Amino acid sequence: PGPFFMRKGLVVATAALSTSSMALEMIPGCRMGLGLAALGRPGYINLGRDRDLEEDRSEGAMRARAFEVLDAAWSRGVRWFDAARSYGLAEQFLGDYLRERGIAPSEVFVSSKWGYRYAADWKVDLTPGAAHEVKDHSLAHLRSQLRDTEAALGDYVRLYQIHSATFESGVLENREVLNELAALKKRNNWKIGLSVSSPQQAEVLRAALAVRCPEDGSRLFDSCQVTYNVLEQAPFDVLLEAHQAGLLIIVKEALANGRALTAAPLVATAETLNVTPDSLALAAVLAAPFRPHVLSGAVTSAQLDSNFQAAALAETLDPELLAALLRDCRQDSHTYWADRADLKWN
Repeated sequence: PGPFFMRKGLVVATAALSTSSMALEMIPGCRMGLGLAALGRPGYINLGRDRDLEEDRSEGAMRARAFEVLDAAWSRGVRWFDAARSYGLAEQFLGDYLRERGIAPSEVFVSSKWGYRYAADWKVDLTPGAAHEVKDHSLAHLRSQLRDTEAALGDYVRLYQIHSATFESGVLENREVLNELAALKKRNNWKIGLSVSSPQQAEVLRAALAVRCPEDGSRLFDSCQVTYNVLEQAPFDVLLEAHQAGLLIIVKEALANGRALTAAPLVATAETLNVTPDSLALAAVLAAPFRPHVLSGAVTSAQLDSNFQAAALAETLDPELLAALLRDCRQDSHTYWADRADLKWN
């Protein structure tokens, strides 16, 4: 949105912000990619999933849908795909797709994550108290999930991330795990990142910025994957810090699992601009001065097409209009995460 960005009544000179050379090296071209959280398993918490997917959620049906959307993404020039061990069969679907289409590892950027185990046994409705995902940030789990990731994705992986690092899991203080990640970074020539969640995203990310590799004292983490959208804007300041420090900034849940699309100020502004609400919500994130790379969670080709209109829209958004939109949509962070916790798997 030009060289300036409005924030809390202040104007931030985006031209003065450093651009991460590592980020450009990692994911060239368009700053949008496709995340497979909603394509690799039958259930997820995104709103409207029953409308977007057919009744058949078998492995074969979800694989076919994943391939359909991956084909649509590839034809649009998308070369970045994000998965995780806990996304059901997302890693397997993605690896199979890339091999079957004859796509070489040098042609694509794949990021994945370890730390959560998929536990839903390909079901949507679980017995009360049962979890779809189980977190385990132990060294044994890292090693086990790393073997699974390498089996599914092989040489395609270029970024491996801790899935949902928190203070409670202790992963940022687990020297065994951190040393293993540092060794993996050197051995496989992978970038190492982390994703964060909860109202403590900023605090966890600041702690991660201080983690160093044991051999040379260099920073361990090359990237962070953060929830940031028109509703949840609390991480803004720390994302500026991380960007200036050279981290690749990845934004997940830029549509707030669909909740952003019902925010009245967003809907009204989209109508005024004659654009779709999803493209505007994504453009508002892309326009941030920390230059994020943003994941689409599309599960249909039509959603993908609409989502990717955001890239061009972000370049033309009026800064004052954007500032007003962010001001009017913003939620309290604790309220945002409490509402997210209430979303039902569907």
